[in-house]
Amino acid sequence: QVQLVESGGGSVESGGSLRLSCVVSGYANRRYCLAWFRQAPGKNREGVAVIDSDGRATYADSVKGRFTMSQDNTKNTAYLQMNTLKPEDAAMYYCAADLSPSPWTCGLGAVHRGGELHFEVWGQGTQVTVSS
Repeated sequence: QVQLVESGGGSVESGGSLRLSCVVSGYANRRYCLAWFRQAPGKNREGVAVIDSDGRATYADSVKGRFTMSQDNTKNTAYLQMNTLKPEDAAMYYCAADLSPSPWTCGLGAVHRGGELHFEVWGQGTQVTVSS
């Protein structure tokens, strides 16, 4: 059974940085796609970043130039480096896996509205708070 465990959330001031981690276990087949989503109170869940098996990352417009997603296949871990954080970045951040990925869901599809529907496995989330 595939499991995702996030860590690294916390509370920072505006302009600060955090690095989130997502450890994947229970899935020997490396053909999956990992993404980060976030959800703030009263708002829909939105795709933040996704990475394909070749390490190519796609980002939501709201985080381009500030967030970087990467993965370390030797550790079965994906990361989300978040710099220049803004109060509007505050949310619960979730790692998710698409076990039957396509170029669309491993790319723009993940960060478009409804992208979360393509991802079958979810972590428990890690809270990010940004104070102004």
